[in-house]
Amino acid sequence: MEKVRPTLVILAAGLGSRYGGGGLKQVAPVDDEGQIIIDYSVYDAYRAGFKDVVCVINPDREEEFAERFKNAAKHINISYAHQRLEQLPEGFAIPEGREKPWGTAHAVLSAKNHIKGPFAAINADDFYGAGAYGLLYDFLQNKVSDTNHAMIGYQIENTLTESGYVARGVCNVRDGKLIDIKETTQIKPAPGGAVFTIDEENFTFIPAGTIVSMSMWGFGHGILAEFESGFAAFLTNDLHENPLKCEYFLPGAVGDLLTAGKASVEVIPTVDKWYGVTYSQDMPGVQKAIAQMKENGAYPKRLWV
Repeated sequence: MEKVRPTLVILAAGLGSRYGGGGLKQVAPVDDEGQIIIDYSVYDAYRAGFKDVVCVINPDREEEFAERFKNAAKHINISYAHQRLEQLPEGFAIPEGREKPWGTAHAVLSAKNHIKGPFAAINADDFYGAGAYGLLYDFLQNKVSDTNHAMIGYQIENTLTESGYVARGVCNVRDGKLIDIKETTQIKPAPGGAVFTIDEENFTFIPAGTIVSMSMWGFGHGILAEFESGFAAFLTNDLHENPLKCEYFLPGAVGDLLTAGKASVEVIPTVDKWYGVTYSQDMPGVQKAIAQMKENGAYPKRLWV
């Protein structure tokens, strides 16, 4: 039987709002050609071997996405899934006043009708590096199963900004397998690695080379059923405590499966540098890095042309 080819799921429902509430046109370009990070993500994924992309978006943004991807769509199959508040398990209702989406694991569930086999999941506004897509595609082609998944592990020093604190999922890894992820806030660069603080006075050192998650995942198709049952359990436990803001996040959903012994996650290390715009001051650095990559021949001036 022919293998089902891997799909790339891009979690983009929050893309516009995180940059000030407008549409994709308000996402600042990272090059002189007006291209944004998600354009590079699709291009890198295509070069790694992905032929099918699903963008999880707000329903009112599909026209903008289709316009942005009109050239890419000549080379790679791009479809759209809508993340909606009313996508809830039977027996649950939207809490009065709730506007916030249900989180990244719910966003993946929003795309389930478009996913036929193994799949990768990424954030729309993170620049992961071309090498990471190749590593993930190889895993999805050769090693994935319904219970064996993967996470691209970045070295913490390759994910920081000089502009301020960041939050990162610091990973506990044993024999190449993910044991758990600890969400750690207020991290900043330091000689030999990084430090984090809770009170702005006491700082805890994190050595260089420590693996962190930047939410670049590879999953077997079977995890979707686990996410569905996990979402119902999450709502049962969390909805009454924080009805307007509780979210079903991917790291938490995966962590629950690890704890229950229902999944294993291989950590695939990469030395690629992550780029993102946590602060507006980060943008010049991202633009400079991409310009340098183009100058070195890693990308054409205009993608898809």
